[in-house]
Amino acid sequence: MLSLDRYLFSFVLLVFLVRLCDGGPGVFEKKVDLKIINGLDAGTDLNVHCKSKNDDLGAHVLAFDQFFEFRFRPNFWGTTLYFCRFWWNSESHWFDIYVQKRDAGRCNKKCWWWVGADGPCLLNDKIGVYDICENWKDGGSSQEGTGNDTARIYNEIFGGQ
Repeated sequence: MLSLDRYLFSFVLLVFLVRLCDGGPGVFEKKVDLKIINGLDAGTDLNVHCKSKNDDLGAHVLAFDQFFEFRFRPNFWGTTLYFCRFWWNSESHWFDIYVQKRDAGRCNKKCWWWVGADGPCLLNDKIGVYDICENWKDGGSSQEGTGNDTARIYNEIFGGQ
C-alpha cells in the first residue's frame, strides 16, 4: 500500500509541475472579475443570462451602459467555461463569455465585455479600448478581432474607459 501512495503522490506532483511549466494555471488561481456592459442603443435594455456547468447566475436586465458583474476562481484543470444568452427586442444570441484556455492570457484577471448588436468586445487592458471583438456563437454578424462599429463608437464617445 505504501508504494501505491508514493505513486499517487508522485503523479499529483508531476501534474502540478507540468501545469506550472506550461504556463497553465497554478493551484491557487486568482479570481477573475467578469463584467458585461450594455452597449446597445440608449433606451434598449439588454437581457443577460449566464451559466457555467455548476452555476446558474440568473437572468439580469441591463439598461444602456449598465453592467452585470461577477467574480469566480478558474479551476486547476484549465477548463472553466461561462456562457451567456443575450436578448433584446427581437434579437437573441449566445456567447462563451469566459473560456479559460482562450481568456486566461488576454484578460489579466479583468475580463470586461462591452456588448453591442454586432457582438461582444473585450477590453484590451494594455490600451484601455474595447477592440477585441468576437462573433456571436450562433452566427451573428461581428468580425473577430476587427473592432466592430459598436466598439468603435463606444471608444470614440467614452475614450475606452
